[in-house]
Amino acid sequence: MIATGRILPLVLRDACFGVGGRAIIDRVSAEIGAGPSTIILGANGAGKSVLMRLMHGLLSLTSGEIAWSDPDPERRRRQQAMVFQRPVLLRRGALANIVYALKVARVPRAERERLAVEALEGVGLLHLAQRPARVLSGGEQQRLALARAWALHPEVLFLDEPTASLDPSATREIERVIQAFDAAGTKIIMATHNLGQVRRLGDEVLFIHRGRLVERAPVNDFFSRPVSPEAAAFLKGELPWK
Repeated sequence: MIATGRILPLVLRDACFGVGGRAIIDRVSAEIGAGPSTIILGANGAGKSVLMRLMHGLLSLTSGEIAWSDPDPERRRRQQAMVFQRPVLLRRGALANIVYALKVARVPRAERERLAVEALEGVGLLHLAQRPARVLSGGEQQRLALARAWALHPEVLFLDEPTASLDPSATREIERVIQAFDAAGTKIIMATHNLGQVRRLGDEVLFIHRGRLVERAPVNDFFSRPVSPEAAAFLKGELPWK
């Protein structure tokens, strides 16, 4: 493990974020601990991606509070990673992308290539180690982004619609890698609107509607007996997407 210590739980207290007077995230309060994977579910435009960026520190709250267990900002930064729907890759080979991320994380030079090779092997891309990252297929690029996170052994991995633009075969490969992260003890926090993916990968659901957390439940309970009318409508395909 590269990182030490624990940064979870993550606590949100009346978290708000707005732009131009419009509330994108509206008074969200929740505590997210280690263990079971957490799925942030909601229609397009519900605020899922914004909420994850706030948690990860890419955006700042308009009001409210987001607090991690560890007060040290450097340790918090090193123990979390985020993979986006469209991964941001450097103009270099697949292996070099991971080695550079390890360099930025201040991993000793002698360990970087070994960790990068192990990460590529873990996602099934070792045979493409020297291939320029930006000519890889969409699914391969997403697996590379996951490998880059894997090499850092984060305590928390944020995933923002990681398979939204992929075909079913590539989606299965990405889900396999996510399950491997989960099995290794990394806390998965993933945003999606894909109900099948929630069933396959999720343990609990945070259902977001128009920027508000309207329901939180174990996955099986959420699907079998949703409490909020908004969640029930979403599951029936009756909730407007905007």
